[in-house]
Amino acid sequence: MLELKNVSFGVEDQNGKHKEILKNINLTIDERQFIALTGPNGGGKSTLAKIIVGIEKPTEGQIIFDGTDITDMSITERAKLGISFAFQQPVRFKGVTVKDLIMLAAGEKISTAGACDYLSEVGLCARDYINREVDASLSGGELKRIEIATILARDTKFSLFDEPEAGIDLWSFNNLIRVFEKIHSKGDRSIMIISHQERILNIADQIIVIAGGQIEKTGTKDEILPGLLNVAGGCRFLKTEE
Repeated sequence: MLELKNVSFGVEDQNGKHKEILKNINLTIDERQFIALTGPNGGGKSTLAKIIVGIEKPTEGQIIFDGTDITDMSITERAKLGISFAFQQPVRFKGVTVKDLIMLAAGEKISTAGACDYLSEVGLCARDYINREVDASLSGGELKRIEIATILARDTKFSLFDEPEAGIDLWSFNNLIRVFEKIHSKGDRSIMIISHQERILNIADQIIVIAGGQIEKTGTKDEILPGLLNVAGGCRFLKTEE
């Protein structure tokens, strides 16, 4: 489904010197896979996500999606091919209602009841939110859940979430775990979640650890988690509870 071949990304620092953020990333994600991407802050996780969805363009390498080279495609073109992205800090849209946003995501005219169903799935009372504007009146956690509802409405082949647990209360987090499991169970859909949460890593098919702009290790939860958690119950960079 998705393949990254020798992908690197660099920028110039304030002194005009080249700084490499990602270094020679090789990664293959097959259909029906649930991938958890984790690692220390500043390791390159969010940059890799932006490279995949088209917000940033790699300085080297190639990205293939369903057999098509998307390296030079825009974020809009990639979205049309079936790639969705949920930001770590969701965007606000003044003048756009929650219902409008969900209908836009669905790509077709759906009923108010249909739009409300997506809100209910992410733990929001539909009647309280369906006609609200997606603006500063909503909290970060509310925006996060509304954004995830739009991902559900899009129902794309590949969905990428950047730290969806940020700003989410414990009850909502438990509900989101079920949402991710539902997405994963659908046909040929694949999902990648950037997370520090042990509970999310525990439901993934594969865990990828990225540090220093490079893939440090990949494997199942049984292969990877013991190396991230220490015997005292602490961890290198994971969160074990909300």
